[in-house]
Amino acid sequence: MVGILEKRDLRDFDWLTSALALAIAAFGVWQIHNAAPSESFWSKQIYGIGIAIVAFVIVSFTDFRRLIDSAPVFYVIGLVLLFLVLTPLGVQINGQKAWVRLPLFGQFQPSEFVKIPTVLMLAKYFGAKKGGTLSLREMLIGGAIFAAPVGLIMLEPDAGQAITYFPILAAMFFLSGIKIRYVVLAAAAATILIPAAWEVGVRTGKIKRYQQERILAIIDPESVDPRGYGYHTIQSTITVGKGELAGIQGDTDTSQSVLKFLPEPHSDFIFAVTAENTGFIGCVSLLLAYALLISRMIAGARDASDRAGMLVIMAIVCGMVFQIFMNIGMALGILPVIGVPLPLMSAGLSAILTTFIAIGFVISIKLRRFVN
Repeated sequence: MVGILEKRDLRDFDWLTSALALAIAAFGVWQIHNAAPSESFWSKQIYGIGIAIVAFVIVSFTDFRRLIDSAPVFYVIGLVLLFLVLTPLGVQINGQKAWVRLPLFGQFQPSEFVKIPTVLMLAKYFGAKKGGTLSLREMLIGGAIFAAPVGLIMLEPDAGQAITYFPILAAMFFLSGIKIRYVVLAAAAATILIPAAWEVGVRTGKIKRYQQERILAIIDPESVDPRGYGYHTIQSTITVGKGELAGIQGDTDTSQSVLKFLPEPHSDFIFAVTAENTGFIGCVSLLLAYALLISRMIAGARDASDRAGMLVIMAIVCGMVFQIFMNIGMALGILPVIGVPLPLMSAGLSAILTTFIAIGFVISIKLRRFVN
């Protein structure tokens, strides 16, 4: 029976989705090397991908229903990790305390990893719903599940990571049947409150000057100091433009990233590095690979054997699409720089591990699409 089960799993395994994820990750290693060939970021990324693949295989061949049943345990562990960041065990990098140091793994960013337990916990709660629209009570409970990790992340503070959690909640609400009046009320409230919060934040100093400058760099780039807070955006757009049609063809003597004009080229601005080195052709190829990967994941959600599995996949899809949009928008200078990594491409153990675990859940759910 075990042998038959293994053969069936291997036969039904989604090799194309797995291959797409690995191909994008390998392409990312190449671009990380292009970004900083004299640094060890690319070799560390290979090490991270190795760990991520092990986790991916384990999750893929584990029954996702058991993992969802254990969601409260994972969720509590995630909250503990986020709390540890706020203690003396937290590690501060570039003025931001968002990491903890773990044996063997080194520096680890819990806010990336905790997305998975949050997705599972929300899927467990909303997946038990039989039908109909969401009640206010159900929305408040879901909001509380969401608010706990996001609140701890905001205490770090890491607004960029906190923002990436919102598409997860939006997907859960939308697919669970949120009433249209709540959507209209939320949109109206956001239209009023966001400008008001900005005005109050600027007047009281709660929105710091560097945060204001990052927004102004998009709205009115000429008013921002090009050597100050507008530097990231300006240098990124220059880097993207240098790639033209097919990239700089290995000419590192003129590379913005190699010459260290572009800040954080291996992580936040990896798309700009990709544009510089592979040009328009490389960028379009990367976007097509993402589109195919996401379409395969959506197909898995459509074929999921239960509601919870569908919710898990669609929350992962929405989160990934949002991060792709935000990161590329940062690189092109149409969105503020908030430090959102490009999935499977940006350097970082936490990000690559989380993404491969998420894709592992997609594979696990697709493997069990015929199981009741």
